[in-house]
Amino acid sequence: MRRKLIVVSNRGPVRVARDGSVHRSSGGLATALRSLLQHQDVTWIASATTEGERALAGETLQQENYRLRLVAHDAQAYDWYYNVVANPMLWFVQHSLWELAYTPKVDAAFHRAWRDGYAAVNEGFARVVLAELEHEPEAAVFFHDYHLYLAPKLVRQGCPDSTLMHFVHVPWPQPDCWRVLPRAMRCAIHEGLIANDVIGFHTERWRSNFLYSTRELLGEDVTQKTVTAPISVNPAEFAELAQSDPVLAAEREIVGKRPEKLVVRVDRTDPSKNIVRGFRAFELYLDAHPEMHRRVRMLALLDPSRQDIPEYAEYLGAIERESRRVNDRFQQDDWTPIELRIEDDFPRSVAAYKQFDVLLVNAIFDGMNLVAKEAPLVNARDGVVVLSENTGAHAELGEWALTVNPFDVEGQGEAIHQALTMDAGERQRRLEAIRTHVRTHDVNEWLDLQLAALNRVATTARR
Repeated sequence: MRRKLIVVSNRGPVRVARDGSVHRSSGGLATALRSLLQHQDVTWIASATTEGERALAGETLQQENYRLRLVAHDAQAYDWYYNVVANPMLWFVQHSLWELAYTPKVDAAFHRAWRDGYAAVNEGFARVVLAELEHEPEAAVFFHDYHLYLAPKLVRQGCPDSTLMHFVHVPWPQPDCWRVLPRAMRCAIHEGLIANDVIGFHTERWRSNFLYSTRELLGEDVTQKTVTAPISVNPAEFAELAQSDPVLAAEREIVGKRPEKLVVRVDRTDPSKNIVRGFRAFELYLDAHPEMHRRVRMLALLDPSRQDIPEYAEYLGAIERESRRVNDRFQQDDWTPIELRIEDDFPRSVAAYKQFDVLLVNAIFDGMNLVAKEAPLVNARDGVVVLSENTGAHAELGEWALTVNPFDVEGQGEAIHQALTMDAGERQRRLEAIRTHVRTHDVNEWLDLQLAALNRVATTARR
């Protein structure tokens, strides 16, 4: 059944350049929702963040198979919303990243950023959604992620009969983590979310934590509103991408330089990705196995993330320092144990996916982590996935990965050794099992689960 949907997210499916040219966004959400655009009648509402986008704000832009509305925000309000409240505050709360003896600092400046930034931008989104609902009252609204926790309640107040759904793409922590925020703020977040008819999470673990939080903080039981729907990828798209010219060129370069064994990690330079501990784990592995010197390398392909935010800029510096320290200790002649590339180069990442013997995914916490699903699809070496137990992907793939605790660097080093010495038949069995799972449970299933939940809401309303 084709339905009318209003998708609402901070980042849109395309980026508009200063000259007005339109380029497809590389964001994971845009990629995941591409098939939704093909099969539903979609209006997408997103922030105008470039000069070209701000010039088009307020208009409805007809794209190939959807309509786009860009929301222009006051520059100062958007900076507070994005760089002070959403990132890092909410991101750090939801990924358990704060060092509570020292951070965060909820001072007068943060209160202002919440009121005049996060709340104000959410109000701006809500106004545009309500304007769309005036024209399309039968449309369902599909909110996404931690940038928009307050908007659903505002839309509900303005249009009580609207059908609202919100998908949370990040982990949901237990209620004590939310007590970092003043009561009014943490309650506003939960009240905003439960204004939806359907609230989606990647795993049962995150869904259960949310239910625990709403009971503890609001005294509400919203079990019937929640759904578990693990996001995934499009296997056919990756099969095609793996044979594209840019990927093949990057793969030739990797093969030409690679030693006997290759440990790969592909991440953003985000503190939640646990990159520094990963380098320390690789150091412990090299310490314990001198016979592997010159025979193994870690290839770390890292996309620079949110460098306008001090915590992220500082973490990038820590990544570079740790890589240099390990390399200074172990490098010999033409062998450097860690090859670090900090750039946005997705074709090279896919090429590395094809060549890994070990894929290291040791995130502190992750809502899902699609790298753990993408890389096995195209790998040509029967590679082994070393996977943090705190990723959403572990709930699905843990049976066939080597499980690690993200804080246990010694355990991660031992897992790298176990992966590199695993019997060839066992490596193949595990990789094929992951591939079969991802091909069976692809991104379309993720969408279908949520649309089915919307159908249940609509059916109940008709009764």
